[in-house]
Amino acid sequence: MASESVKVVVRCRPMNQRERELNCQPVVTVDCARGQCFIQNPGAVDQPPKQFTFDGAYYMDHFTEQIYNEIAYPLVEGVTEGYNGTIFAYGQTGSGKSFTMQGLPDPPCQRGIIPRAFEHVFESVQCAENTKFLVRASYLEIYNEDVHDLLGADTKQKLELKEHPEKGVYVRGLSMHTVHSVAQCERIMETGWKNRSVGYTLMNKDSSRSHSIFTVSIEIYAVDEQGKDHLRAGKLNLVDLAGSERQSKTGATGERLKEATKINLSLSALGNVISALVDGRCKHIPYRDSKLTRLLQDSLGGNTKTLMVACLSPADNNYDETLSTLRYANRAKNIKNKPRINEDPKDALLREYQEEIKKLKAILAQQMSPGDLSALLNSQVPPRPVQIEEKLLPPPEIQYDPEAEKQLIREGLTAKESLSQGLNGFWTAEYSPSPSVSAGVQPQACREGWLWIDSMGRASLMVGMDYSLARR
Repeated sequence: MASESVKVVVRCRPMNQRERELNCQPVVTVDCARGQCFIQNPGAVDQPPKQFTFDGAYYMDHFTEQIYNEIAYPLVEGVTEGYNGTIFAYGQTGSGKSFTMQGLPDPPCQRGIIPRAFEHVFESVQCAENTKFLVRASYLEIYNEDVHDLLGADTKQKLELKEHPEKGVYVRGLSMHTVHSVAQCERIMETGWKNRSVGYTLMNKDSSRSHSIFTVSIEIYAVDEQGKDHLRAGKLNLVDLAGSERQSKTGATGERLKEATKINLSLSALGNVISALVDGRCKHIPYRDSKLTRLLQDSLGGNTKTLMVACLSPADNNYDETLSTLRYANRAKNIKNKPRINEDPKDALLREYQEEIKKLKAILAQQMSPGDLSALLNSQVPPRPVQIEEKLLPPPEIQYDPEAEKQLIREGLTAKESLSQGLNGFWTAEYSPSPSVSAGVQPQACREGWLWIDSMGRASLMVGMDYSLARR
């Protein structure tokens, strides 16, 4: 299996109001063409600046749109093909992580990576032919080392992490929401964002006090030219990490200080995992040291395409934190992942839906004539571009609601069952069945009479029955 390195880019934001009031000087410069970042030690101006090289480097005048198109676009495109993908922003508090991931609705060029990923996914859905998609979303946060569902009925309920031999680490009880459009995804993200833990610090008035992970799960059901169906599943994790903090700068006390301690511990655990992965001699990777590293286990050294955006402050006041972030990112780019397409996953819902629909249609076909079955389906189920032949072939529609089709089939079965029971009651009341039925008369022995089979498979023989009565 081919391996690929974690992609790492750096983004340096402009000076903020606090840094301008402190008369800070910029110490970070960027060579965008070469993907290089330079940082000058303000206490040793006579020394050359430290140099770091990444997969991309973006300065104050670059927009999120350019970052997405150049770096994130190929990763999200891979997710629509069945790969797993993770994009996460890292940096000190107030360095622009949430701005990079969430962005601003206006101007459009500064919309964040998350809403751009939504648009990308549904554009791919619309362009696909002979393919069905099931798109679901979830949103969680890790606050003080507790996992909360930001879209659940009780956002303060603590959820447990579990591990499955096939699907890996997952959150038990995490709600999954089926989405059919970009607008639905954005509403879900906005709802979760309002439930997320944020707080005021001296470095950021809306400081994220938790790590958040927005996950888009995609199941892809396609039919090739030979008529064979293929099922793939991709997952996109969009991670907004809380920033590392120094108490002396943030002024955190009480609950804010406790939050900062937990944040720094989990980020330290993430750094230890990265170091262990880069060190080829290390046999143990400490994923279990924090909830964050367990959830990102597959993204670091596993079956995932991963992009890290390291966010920087240009101010000399933050030199130590910026240098630490650059070293952190420089180690991360040496991590090797082994992404692969997730083909025919056993826990795919689309597969379950397709199989159940086939069974329901088979049951219905046994109780109704082909013409009646076709009329029932055509009258209640929207017509599909692809015709159904011996086996159910998925139509090339943008979004597919299997639950609605199953419910319509169940209603048809219920109506047929009621009709069968009503007719059976009529025959029972008007005519007595032949005693030979209880003796186990075979169908070939019933040619002289009329054989009624009710909805339960029970037979009643009407000896000498006039067919005109049967049609009454």
